[in-house]
Amino acid sequence: MNRVFRFFYTALAASLLPCLASAQTYPNRPVKIVVTFTPGGAADVTARVFSEKLAELWKQGVVVENRPGAGGSIGAEAVLRSPADGYTLLLATNTHIINQVVYPNLAFDFTKDFAPLGLLTSSPMMLVINPSLPVRNMKAFTALLKANPGKYEIASCNVASPHHFGLEMYKHEMNIKALHVPYRGCTPAVADVLADHVHAAAVSAPAAIAFTKNGRLNALALFSAERSESAAGVPTIRESGIPELKDFSLDNYYGLMAPRGTPAPVLKKIEEDMRRVAAMPDVQKRLRDAGLDMLVMNPEEMMKLVRSDYEKYARVAKDANIQPE
Repeated sequence: MNRVFRFFYTALAASLLPCLASAQTYPNRPVKIVVTFTPGGAADVTARVFSEKLAELWKQGVVVENRPGAGGSIGAEAVLRSPADGYTLLLATNTHIINQVVYPNLAFDFTKDFAPLGLLTSSPMMLVINPSLPVRNMKAFTALLKANPGKYEIASCNVASPHHFGLEMYKHEMNIKALHVPYRGCTPAVADVLADHVHAAAVSAPAAIAFTKNGRLNALALFSAERSESAAGVPTIRESGIPELKDFSLDNYYGLMAPRGTPAPVLKKIEEDMRRVAAMPDVQKRLRDAGLDMLVMNPEEMMKLVRSDYEKYARVAKDANIQPE
């Protein structure tokens, strides 16, 4: 019997050696972070700031590769086709969760096929209006919409974007009828509110914050549960004093994931080094200057949020009948 146990433990130790060795030597060649959106956005900025610091820690190149298309699904699928060895990572966002809801026949399951490494940053979304509207806060705006069903237009940054989902959550909770006007990005949506072509917009805060500071737009509320350093002075929608919105919360967030099956010691090393980078004051300042907030979560917390948001987005999509273009 002792001989059997010795054989078993010897075999087990032998099977673990490659994983331990890979963690001890990782990375011994360049690492790639795939961003599934175009350069310059919040996902891209997050990836580039972290890639620079990880490269310094690892003494290896960390390359950011932009692979936009199909709402982020093309790049995510490319990561899954890569070896599960920690050398190809995904800059994951909540848009990938939305895709899983809106496109149920994707070639992969975002909630099951990726291993979370942790959340890093968030980009608050806000509701802005043209100053010509005779309201100055969320409560008055809601009363205006309810008194004039179907009269007002509210833009978002795209169909089935987080901004669209946030807008539809608000409309559903308040039983409001307002025309949704989707744009191809937050910049054109903001431009048309400035020009008074649409009355309001649900957009990423960095796209609009400069105009709220100079008075060309009025910021009514953030969709997030807490106020943001990058949008100082803007209240959350929970602070509006409307009972139906006391638990309202929706964030754009960004983190790293690896293909499921990546060795656990490698995942642990990446996670630990990510957290080291996130704690660096110069990193926090660069991200804050780009309009991002730190939202650091460990893999378990990140996965809990992903699953919770999947259920939330599924309810919103059903209630609002959100369909892909």
